[in-house]
Amino acid sequence: MTVGDVEDTTRSHYGAGPAGPVAVWLLTRTVLMLCVLRIIITPGSDVTPDVSVTYQGWYDVLTAGTFPQADVTWQYPPAAAFAILSPALLPFLGYATAFFTLCLLCDALVFGLLLGAARRPGRSARGVWVWVVGVAVLGPTVYARYDLMVTAVAVCALLVGARRPQLLGALAGFGALLKVWPVLVLIGTPRGRATRLSWSAAVATALALLAMVSAVLPGALDFLTAQRDRGTEVESLGALVFHVARHLGWDGVVMFSYGSVEFRGPYVPLVSALALVLSVTAFGWLLVWRLKAAALTANTLCDAAFVAVLLFTVTSRVISPQYMIWLVGLAAVCLLLRSSPMTLPAVLVVAASAVTVLEFPLFFSHVTASDWLGVTLLVVRNGLLVAAALTACARLWRTTVPLTLPRPDAHADPDAAGSADGSKEDRYRLLGS
Repeated sequence: MTVGDVEDTTRSHYGAGPAGPVAVWLLTRTVLMLCVLRIIITPGSDVTPDVSVTYQGWYDVLTAGTFPQADVTWQYPPAAAFAILSPALLPFLGYATAFFTLCLLCDALVFGLLLGAARRPGRSARGVWVWVVGVAVLGPTVYARYDLMVTAVAVCALLVGARRPQLLGALAGFGALLKVWPVLVLIGTPRGRATRLSWSAAVATALALLAMVSAVLPGALDFLTAQRDRGTEVESLGALVFHVARHLGWDGVVMFSYGSVEFRGPYVPLVSALALVLSVTAFGWLLVWRLKAAALTANTLCDAAFVAVLLFTVTSRVISPQYMIWLVGLAAVCLLLRSSPMTLPAVLVVAASAVTVLEFPLFFSHVTASDWLGVTLLVVRNGLLVAAALTACARLWRTTVPLTLPRPDAHADPDAAGSADGSKEDRYRLLGS
């Protein structure tokens, strides 16, 4: 292959070449860094105190030799301590600046991995653009939470998972101890050896890491009960009930609790319980899908992870803005494949991300006030997420679960039976089985 052939191949993936995504990434990430460094002051709520106050406070406690056991806002698995302590890698910077810089580096890592993966045969630059645009429209919140670091681990796991199932499992196990949800990348592993290797590696990695952290810092498992008394977060799907109910005389309140703004009052425990039921139902559907899927491939691995995290997010009693980073990362990996069935759900997720930056931080005061603007933004954002989840579930099922056709009648015309068999064969072919 000549240099000209390589250039032509690259242009076929990136349009005018990779310079476009790189230029947009550099421009948008410069703006994001200027925002979190408060050089550019954005309207709405300031997103940086989570780092400069909360995270830095946890850093001081962790460096003293224990988890923040007396702090109800610490609700994270033990490996989250690595993310909170990570600014120590850049001792020449202040804590907040170092944290933002590390988030930028994780962003660059994901971007680079997606750029490289997009150059392979059968791949597309659409996934690269999903990451570039999706992170940008989420605004400065992206760099002011450690979720970008977690997403980088999950993206790495999916990109290496097809060829190295043990590394997939190890990264999933590590990610699960960072923020639980990355374990869902294992839901679509191919049956047989790949599943055995990846799942066992995940368990071994998680147990080894848990034992190591527990030996060094007491209170590693306190996160298991930390969210037991949480209410319903004001941005969640279930919260829409109370946003409307406030205009009908409901006497509950909005208050800051467990590190987020929540509804508290009559019927809140019921709605929170229903959210849990929805989550259990969603994972029940995933289990049925796993049992019925005819063939699980490397492509299915990414699609199933995206669907699982979508369901986890939509049914949660908390849908914080940073949760959208997870979905953007997984959608980007899915759309690397030219023939991905997840195009529409990914577009809906990016659209929901653009609405998310409006409801937080720009107009969050309207959300907490439950006025028409705040409620409208939540209806649109959550509606897009529900549409994305339902569409993604339908497409995952349709492309992996073979159609069940009635068996031909023994007394039927043999030609008709042959036609039915041919039809079935055609359908399997269309499904990629």
